[in-house]
Amino acid sequence: MTQRLSTFLDATDAYDVVLCDVWGVLHNGVDVFAGAGEVLSAAREKGLTVVLITNSPRPSPGVISQLKAMGVLDGAFDRIVTSGDVTRTLIAQGPKKVFLLGPERDLPLMDGLDVTVVGADEAECIVCTGLFDDEVEMPEDYHDMLVAFQQRSVPLICANPDLIVERGHKMIPCAGAVAAYYQQLGGETRVAGKPHKPIYEAAFAAARDARGTEIDKARVIAIGDGMPTDVKGAVDAGLDLLYIAGGIHAAEYTVNGQIDEAILKAYLTGEGVTPAFWMPRLA
Repeated sequence: MTQRLSTFLDATDAYDVVLCDVWGVLHNGVDVFAGAGEVLSAAREKGLTVVLITNSPRPSPGVISQLKAMGVLDGAFDRIVTSGDVTRTLIAQGPKKVFLLGPERDLPLMDGLDVTVVGADEAECIVCTGLFDDEVEMPEDYHDMLVAFQQRSVPLICANPDLIVERGHKMIPCAGAVAAYYQQLGGETRVAGKPHKPIYEAAFAAARDARGTEIDKARVIAIGDGMPTDVKGAVDAGLDLLYIAGGIHAAEYTVNGQIDEAILKAYLTGEGVTPAFWMPRLA
């Protein structure tokens, strides 16, 4: 049975390493969740190593700057591994003429790589970091463009496998939704972020580096709110999971503004997962 925690610190004696999601656990893209950074900092004081593991398409230095600007405590984590970090390997291994499907602010993802950013007609590869305007657009708005790419067998490298994120109180589509739509159209996709193996391998390597010792996966716990990414990734990696129920799936089991525990557990059963623990928010 999945146990409800009142504080994450009640579970920390069983673990050495925490792999913690960022968007949906530490913040919602606008506001930092009160207490989340503080409890991770307290866990580190007890000797745990905290590696933030995020599907952000930005390389880790950019995410660290973003977290600092938002007010996330510097002491909340030891290392950070992003989907952008591991996606750079996919880009480097792929065709050299790439089309950026996403906002120009994500161009640093390709800094220092032997690729050239070109227009859609010249592209041999798509690097998708998101939608051009995720406040108003949906993946279906790219139908004609994606069909043209698919007909030329152009692969799509997805830098952010998340389907949606909560930005403030709005649900925003991510690159993962574009990749899923491209697959429906028959297109090839390449992904390294959660729930895929490369980002977890990078996170374990970061934890080993921080601790200076090998890692026992039985003493690693993942924290996250996304069923197809955080939860599936933790399950596939053989890790215990603390499920943050107040995240992107909250509408599935919230009644009159409160999480109904019976409905939540039925939801988790329906998804075929049994997290070790759950909390409404990390605190």
